[in-house]
Amino acid sequence: MNQKQNQVIISKEEVKHVADLARLDMDDTSIELFSKQIGNILQYIDTLTSVNTEKAASTSHAVFLPNAFREDEVKNHMDRNLALSNAPEKENGNFIVPKVIG
Repeated sequence: MNQKQNQVIISKEEVKHVADLARLDMDDTSIELFSKQIGNILQYIDTLTSVNTEKAASTSHAVFLPNAFREDEVKNHMDRNLALSNAPEKENGNFIVPKVIG
């Protein structure tokens, strides 16, 4: 990625590389379009470098987020037969599920 006359340029090769990483099949027309669109987005984001943030407080979030964790509590587990009672397939006290990894 480079800048040319205040325009951020992302190459077609970079778009294709990211598309390959995301396992997206993109034709040349789409790659050209995405290259321009992503360049425009990056150029817009680059305008943030001109914002004076010296007096802004550092934050990790834009809004306050309370802690979503709860205290650990020891509880009895569900009975295995009850847990398996609605399972479409079960074997030897275990759920049978479709294979996910090929």
